[in-house]
Amino acid sequence: MLSELMKFLRACFRPSSEGYARTGSDAGGRQDGLLWYKDSGQHFHGEFSMAVVQANNLLEDQSQVESGTLSTNEFGPYGTFVGVYDGHGGPETSRFINDHLFHHLKRFTSEQQSMSADVIRKAFQATEEGFMSLVARQWSMKPQIAAVGSCCLVAVICNGTLYVANAGDSRAVLGRVVKATGEVLAMQLSTEHNASIESVRQELQSLHPDDSNIVVLKHNVWRVKGIIQVSRSIGDVYLKKAEFNREPLYAKFRVREPFKRPLLSSEPSITVHQLQPHDQFIILASDGLWEHVSNQEAVDIVQNNPRSGSARRLVKVALQEAAKKREMRYSDLKKIDRGVRRHFHDDITVIVVYFDSNLMSRASTVKLPSISVRGGGINLPPNTLAPCTTPT
Repeated sequence: MLSELMKFLRACFRPSSEGYARTGSDAGGRQDGLLWYKDSGQHFHGEFSMAVVQANNLLEDQSQVESGTLSTNEFGPYGTFVGVYDGHGGPETSRFINDHLFHHLKRFTSEQQSMSADVIRKAFQATEEGFMSLVARQWSMKPQIAAVGSCCLVAVICNGTLYVANAGDSRAVLGRVVKATGEVLAMQLSTEHNASIESVRQELQSLHPDDSNIVVLKHNVWRVKGIIQVSRSIGDVYLKKAEFNREPLYAKFRVREPFKRPLLSSEPSITVHQLQPHDQFIILASDGLWEHVSNQEAVDIVQNNPRSGSARRLVKVALQEAAKKREMRYSDLKKIDRGVRRHFHDDITVIVVYFDSNLMSRASTVKLPSISVRGGGINLPPNTLAPCTTPT
């Protein structure tokens, strides 16, 4: 069995000389095979590092770093916005979030003339409503779009305050120095919404007291209605609006029992943290990282190595762990093509944002050049599939 699988995988290996496995350089980052990275960049409050490794045929993770004005008003406030969007069922929702969420945030900041948790909550809601409108327009021609969704993790730094908003199971972890010992401890700032967590199952059961099957244990994994692990997301419209839970959507995606209230929510959990001089950095990553690396391990790796390339370093450790679990060499794992690669690990996005205490004290009205970077992947023409398809 194993030898047959390895034969199949070897047939899907692609030498680095192939057209898509290019290594290049530009202001936005570098591409090396399935890995995209930007080892170092400067944001309003310090430095940052980004890395994305693709596993799916089409990259479902999207991400961005925006630094400069956080408002449509050029007078500020100024700060840094970071987003990690872990898509599922396809790339459409995560791409939509990448195109719209930050613009909504700037609009609501301008209206309220300040940054707040309420501004972020409204930006999530507007993005959700925008995607639902898109699904309604495309439903007749492309019904499958109703089954596409994305987790959404956001960090905003403004006026010495760090806001972390999350819908789904991506994670944000702060690295904080303990003054007495000098060690850097991991402090998770995001709340996760995954049915594997008992408190999430209890929340779902309290919201749906009449539905004994709101969470189902399937193949040793807890899932909402036996379908999806996350309880909050942007998109997944067929689980929120019953009119999309029908033909022509494929039967395998549909919920069998009719439902009156949404099964999932797009409401983010928001943490507001006043940054202190001993707060060193924050790691934002899709769950593809955290299934292989613990919070403290990630913080130790960032703390004990140079800042440049820290995100790429975390991705490499995750891939090494994924290879070890499958009893294969890391060098062989790297040769496996996208699509087939999904059998070994998920798309992984990591962004490390450092806090410079000297820059943190700078007024939010100081105008600086804007920075906008999006995490990359292999760029393909629309509707293009990988050369080697996933085995059934």
